[in-house]
Amino acid sequence: MTDEDAIIEREAGLSKGLTRAQITMMGLGGAIGTGLFMGSGIAIGYAGPAVVVSYAIAAFIAVIMVFSLSEMAVMHPAAGSFGVYAETYLNPWAGYAVRYTYWACQVVAIGGEAVAAGTYMGFWLPGVPVWIWSLGFAVGIIFLNSRSVKNFGTVEYWFALIKVTAIILFIILGGAAILGVAQPAVGFHNLTGLPGGFAPHGLKGIWMGTMMGIFSFIGVELIAVTAAETPDPKTAIPAALRSMTARLGLFYLVGLTIVVSFVPWTEVGAKVVSESPFVKVFEYTHVPYAAAIMNFVVLTAALSSMNANTYLTGRMLFSLARGNYAPRQFGVLNKAGAPAPAVLFSGGVILACAMVSRLTPLAYNYLFGIALFGALFVWIVILLSHLAFRRRHRPETLPVRMPFFPVLQIVGLILIGAILATMGLSPDFNVSWIVGIPWVLLLTAAYFLWKRRQGRV
Repeated sequence: MTDEDAIIEREAGLSKGLTRAQITMMGLGGAIGTGLFMGSGIAIGYAGPAVVVSYAIAAFIAVIMVFSLSEMAVMHPAAGSFGVYAETYLNPWAGYAVRYTYWACQVVAIGGEAVAAGTYMGFWLPGVPVWIWSLGFAVGIIFLNSRSVKNFGTVEYWFALIKVTAIILFIILGGAAILGVAQPAVGFHNLTGLPGGFAPHGLKGIWMGTMMGIFSFIGVELIAVTAAETPDPKTAIPAALRSMTARLGLFYLVGLTIVVSFVPWTEVGAKVVSESPFVKVFEYTHVPYAAAIMNFVVLTAALSSMNANTYLTGRMLFSLARGNYAPRQFGVLNKAGAPAPAVLFSGGVILACAMVSRLTPLAYNYLFGIALFGALFVWIVILLSHLAFRRRHRPETLPVRMPFFPVLQIVGLILIGAILATMGLSPDFNVSWIVGIPWVLLLTAAYFLWKRRQGRV
């Protein structure tokens, strides 16, 4: 057995209960969340109607990353996914750092989503404290993820289906209004006819919109992590990728084109978004109970994100334990083939993050800095791992091959590096550097202390 095979083999034993349809919907669910429904308003404020270009650039980067990752996932299905590939093809430190960073990113983000879900419930039951809903949703999601992966896949499928259905309905209603089907045509005047034209803030505005857009696509890497729990990853993963890529392009680009065509960008774009741009369009088309419908959709989006990301945190911690980078108990599987101890511990940290965010928003902003910086750090390591992966494997031996290698990978690295640099220089985003750099240094120090201790043993 080669060293590569040995690293993959140590994570064996997970239940293979996910279907191709579930994987596809999970990939969509991971990329369609509050970043589209609410965060797009902030991106519109930066870029104006040119937000469509911003999201196209962000989607391009995401596609490069996820196809590179999936090429490795089909070859080596493993729960630790990109962490395992970094350890295998770069070095042990990279695998250790990327898994712990991603785990930290996700537990922080899930804590925030739990608070968001509790806030959305206030729409119907304003008298119930937010923390009660947040705690209840978090406990329910943690329990679900500690059971069979088949149950997780079924719930995530339906959560994602609700979001997809809402976007399809939005595209149909918005498109009909713009083209004048059974009503006066809205037309495309708002795209170019407002002061400043299509790109009122120029290239700088488009680039700042790209920074917001890239965070909307964080989560698409979920597809590659599921490879270890899919009966036939060589067939299921490529099929899910093709389907997901086409649908994401339609939903994001067409959806945002409708938003900025429908409502003047000056009305929906803001640094602090109080109402989803999608709600404004639903209200204009006189859909009954538009606000309630959209509140239900964003609630399911938050719960879907919590569910998918809890799955990811459990698998990352399980992978760390199997690699001897975390306590061995986290590498134990229950009778259903799920890493229940890793999920339950991650869930405890998720609850702590949710409570911290309720105590002081400032503290949570610094926690969230880890998530912002860490997510892009992970994407960079994925692309570097893929470059090293291709040096060991001839293209003709690969079940799935990404075209234009290595040009696209290099372009992706340059674009992500530019986004990170812009974040460091922007007062709106530099908290990610303030927290992210010390986090990586702390992880590195802990790694070498651990290595030194292992050497003594």
